[in-house]
Amino acid sequence: MSKPNYSGTFHMVSQDNMDGYLGALDINYALRKIVCLLRPTKEITHDVASGAMKIRTLTTFKNFLMDFTLGQEFTEDLGPVDGRKCQTTVDWDGDKLLCVQRGEKEGRGWTHWLEGNTLHLEMRVGDAVAKQVFKKAE
Repeated sequence: MSKPNYSGTFHMVSQDNMDGYLGALDINYALRKIVCLLRPTKEITHDVASGAMKIRTLTTFKNFLMDFTLGQEFTEDLGPVDGRKCQTTVDWDGDKLLCVQRGEKEGRGWTHWLEGNTLHLEMRVGDAVAKQVFKKAE
């Protein structure tokens, strides 16, 4: 069975527990409040054959780029997010993309999955979980 192609532009339509997730990352109160107001757009380029992916998260405040190959560990600079670096691996878990970020925060990572034209993102750190839902641009 072939894996889904995540390529596309997706606009956020909802989020849940972002403040709790950012608090678990030790993000200061003022920055948490700003981030919770943002409505990010994700631009994803996915070469299914090679496993190469680029995920651009665009906001009016800051942009964040992840450029990686599925299954290959890389050093991720999370400076725009929380000032940390970690060793990151993104790979398939069935039809979902599972990211494990090894660094000073335990249990950190995320999962992306598609349901039709809806992109789901679940972000984890320790016991904190935040969820975002995006709709694909037509």
